[in-house]
Amino acid sequence: MAYAIARLKKLKRGNISGSASHTARERETPNADPTQKNIRFIGSLNPEERLEDLVLAKIAEHEQRRKIRTDAVYCVELLLSASPSYFRPDCPTQAGYYEPQKLDDWLEATHQWLADEYGSRIVRAELHLDEATPHIHAYFVPLDDQGQLRCNHFFDGRQKIQQFQDSYYQTMRLIGLERGIKGSRAQHQNIKDFYRIVEEGRDLEVDQLSADQLKAKAADRDRANHRKQEMEATAKALALENEQLRRQIAQLEQDNQQLQKLTEWSTDLALDDVAWELGLWRKGNEWVGGNHIINIDASQFTDFGNGSSLGGNSAIDLVKHVNQCNQATAIAWLGERFGEVGAKRAAQAHAQKVAADIIQTQPAPQFTPPVEDKANWSGVEHYLKQKRSIPDDCVQMLHNQGLVYADSKANVVFVMRDLNGKTKGAFLEGTTNKFSGYELGTVRRDSWFYFTLGKKPSEQTSTAVLSDSPIDAISVAMLEYQVKGIPENRTVYMAVDDTSNLPVERLRNVTHVQVAFSQPTVAQAVKQLLPHSKLLKCETGDWNTQLVNFSRQLQQRHSQQNNQELEL
Repeated sequence: MAYAIARLKKLKRGNISGSASHTARERETPNADPTQKNIRFIGSLNPEERLEDLVLAKIAEHEQRRKIRTDAVYCVELLLSASPSYFRPDCPTQAGYYEPQKLDDWLEATHQWLADEYGSRIVRAELHLDEATPHIHAYFVPLDDQGQLRCNHFFDGRQKIQQFQDSYYQTMRLIGLERGIKGSRAQHQNIKDFYRIVEEGRDLEVDQLSADQLKAKAADRDRANHRKQEMEATAKALALENEQLRRQIAQLEQDNQQLQKLTEWSTDLALDDVAWELGLWRKGNEWVGGNHIINIDASQFTDFGNGSSLGGNSAIDLVKHVNQCNQATAIAWLGERFGEVGAKRAAQAHAQKVAADIIQTQPAPQFTPPVEDKANWSGVEHYLKQKRSIPDDCVQMLHNQGLVYADSKANVVFVMRDLNGKTKGAFLEGTTNKFSGYELGTVRRDSWFYFTLGKKPSEQTSTAVLSDSPIDAISVAMLEYQVKGIPENRTVYMAVDDTSNLPVERLRNVTHVQVAFSQPTVAQAVKQLLPHSKLLKCETGDWNTQLVNFSRQLQQRHSQQNNQELEL
């Protein structure tokens, strides 16, 4: 079993040069093979550049708020390696040998880990290949996120040392390495002692471990077996999933074939084939017969016979023109010559072309809002303030903005607009009866009753509150207003009665979305479409009832206060 190795040594300023002299081979190293070249993969290759200067320059990039102590840790030397049995599984005792692919995998993973974990704070890193087992010396300047020199932030105490080793192991396990005994107090925790093991090319000797450590190793093996079982279970699940995907692909291919047939059925009959069945014969690029001289260009035809230029764009048009018959007779003729499927293809293609022509040439009907009846406004205004407990200033604001007015039947008209502010509908609510509903012609998928509060109109909307109806949208806004005042952020209050007309794409860009629906099922459906939204709970059956109750409580409090003042 091969283990990942990660050890560290804290270097004060006076220790940096000595460490650099050893790792850069600036002094004699008896156990090193001079024929093997070490590789510096982080940092300059300039032999004149001193490690101490690199460390000081990195610290100087950030202004230190406190004077650096004389005994401060300026740099941390990281020793990273793996058991010899990883680099040379077939001959672990053959010092100096390693399998190139094993080395490449380990070096790439370690390099990526250094970049992810410490980034530019690693000022130098070297791969040593001139000793018994490949290993890396990396120098880390312990600057925190504020750029302050704080080694204790990273390596203060046993727990943080374990976190450092855990982090390295999480990367190394991807290439098949195991973690050593977590929490072991063995002497090789010291980098000097452990470096000696690396130099000699030895794995950890089992007979040097205590009984507790042997139990820990056994526990490690149990965990490894458990992970293996989990991986096997995952593999089986993936195999099952792959089989399900294969079946889905087969079903999709079958559906695709059916769609191809439907596509064929939705295309018109070839006009050349229809002309042939009509008894015309080809003469050059034209079809002639009787008084007809017909030019066919794909789905278009033009008859230049008798000096005219009549034409059409479908098989049915061609049959009607040549046979001088109506549409029903033309379809029946096509059914007799091309079968039921052919006649249906021609009829469907003809209908699609007629519909497309109508859509392109005929203007779409525009919504006409109910005519305002100013004589009925006072009654509607009284209804909103007294029956619905909407504050006077809110009613006046909505009326002045043209969002609420009265029609000839004394209904409250709530104007519905698209997101660009264009009126496309209206919701009506009776003041003398229980009538409520949409004005005919309302574009329900693309218009809503909504208004905004807080900040300037030019400010970007950061909060949206969604309700079932215009009355509830106003009620939620007024409940918040009477408790918290005007919203600090630009807030839109919108009535959305169903998820089918929810402006999902626009609301995804709104930071805060609050769902104030009285129906829990609809609220949950909106929550699924907008996962970042927050559900607001209504204490009564609907938000207007809650507003009415709240307004009565306020009136009672004011009345009690007035009575107390009179008594005084």
